[in-house]
Amino acid sequence: MLFTYNEAIEKCGSAYKMSQDINNKKIFKLEEGIYSTEENVPEIGIIMKKYPKAVLTGEYAFYIHGMTNLIPDLYDLATPSKAAKLKDNRIRQIYVRDDIFPLGIEEKEVNGITVRIYDKERMLIELLRNKNSMPYDLYKEILVNYREELNRLQIWRIQEYAIRFPKSKMISKALDVEVM
Repeated sequence: MLFTYNEAIEKCGSAYKMSQDINNKKIFKLEEGIYSTEENVPEIGIIMKKYPKAVLTGEYAFYIHGMTNLIPDLYDLATPSKAAKLKDNRIRQIYVRDDIFPLGIEEKEVNGITVRIYDKERMLIELLRNKNSMPYDLYKEILVNYREELNRLQIWRIQEYAIRFPKSKMISKALDVEVM
């Protein structure tokens, strides 16, 4: 189980008891401000605990949703447009307009860790919006996987998301031409 510094102190009873628990290996300091009852925790768990309001998006979200086998080098985290800069070299921060930031957020279990991630429908919109900024081979691989999954997606949700985004006509046209 993961804890922030304050949660770890609360669990242990005091900062002194927490330092003793760390020395006795009852609790482990994984990195600054992040503690765990287990010595080895997936990196995604540490990142999600460290940035609980952020949402997984981009290439890492496609990987988690099974749309690609390529494991990205960086975790793409979406934050509201006025959020503070995340200073972590494992992360690529993506600022999202406040009105569209919450669309499609879901919680998903990944390697025993609960993560906030955009749903597959939202990620299809993101794919179409950002196709020029990703490698063509990756774009095509993900697009083919979406075509195979089309009957399992909630089309109404995709349409609802598409009209809320800037350049909604371009997104709708791309949906019709490239996906449907």
